[in-house]
Amino acid sequence: MSDPAPAAPTYDILTFDQLDGWAEDDHQAALDVFLETCADIDDPEWGSLCALATSQPNARTFFELFFRPVVINGEQPALFTGYYEPELKGSRFRGGQYQYPLYRKPPEIRPGTSWFTREEIEDQGLLNGRGLEIVYINDPVDVFFLQVQGSGRVALEEGGAIRVGYGGKNGRNYSSIGKELVRRGVYDAHQVSAQRIKQWVRNNPIEGRQLLQHNDSFVFFREVSEVPADKGPLGAMNRSITPMRSIAVDPAFTKLGAPVWIEKAGRDPLKRLMIAQDTGSAIKGAQRADIYYGTGAQAGAAAGTIKDKGRLVVLMPIQTAYVLAPGG
Repeated sequence: MSDPAPAAPTYDILTFDQLDGWAEDDHQAALDVFLETCADIDDPEWGSLCALATSQPNARTFFELFFRPVVINGEQPALFTGYYEPELKGSRFRGGQYQYPLYRKPPEIRPGTSWFTREEIEDQGLLNGRGLEIVYINDPVDVFFLQVQGSGRVALEEGGAIRVGYGGKNGRNYSSIGKELVRRGVYDAHQVSAQRIKQWVRNNPIEGRQLLQHNDSFVFFREVSEVPADKGPLGAMNRSITPMRSIAVDPAFTKLGAPVWIEKAGRDPLKRLMIAQDTGSAIKGAQRADIYYGTGAQAGAAAGTIKDKGRLVVLMPIQTAYVLAPGG
């Protein structure tokens, strides 16, 4: 018997004074990031708003006049996590410590289709000898976590650096290896972090390899070194994302490019207007968001500790909001 279909989301329209911390935020910073991608939203209503945004309005007034805050209620409670752009060590040439490739997507993989699992790809050497290698990395654990993050910088042994971005995947479902470690009794749920997972895999190379292969999803890359060094990596909208103002969302619920007010609880509460400019294979649900923390080890340390509850409120154009929630 098949599982029941998920319930359709419901929508609640709020007022801006119901957003905790709204008046204290830097609305201009959010508007600047909104302008990075609003022209790429393929929708006439959004196109008109983008044109208004380019006329340098008062930022807070712009959002309050032309949008309504909408809570999209999903089946799962809100969950905020963090991500970052890793910096890895690598080489264009295989040799020495540089043995672990980042691959381009094989041409036979079509959108919406399933290919081989991670275990099959690795154990059967399905990508070997096909000329799909972009660069070789010195640590297989870093390669795995780069696939989870979706983009990163690679400092080259021969000098210089390249940036890689998401280039597709094998069409298999993502499975959390953190949850798998909890299921096995290795850690309690509150103990799991990216740094702790990495250390456990490195300390247990055989079991660690099996753990990584528990995640069937396998991500391919493309070189995106045309992005300037002072800009962030490319998000799902093919534009650079901004630390602490860009988030990854589930586009099945939240339109890419939309402003999103977040109220993240936890040890370091965050109440801020963000822009939905990215996606991720682990980001599923109406109240699910991944906060982009920036590039490098410090950003990674901050992002790896985030696993907090809260509330996500999407700012929708007025007409769209009242169509979805006519009683609001």
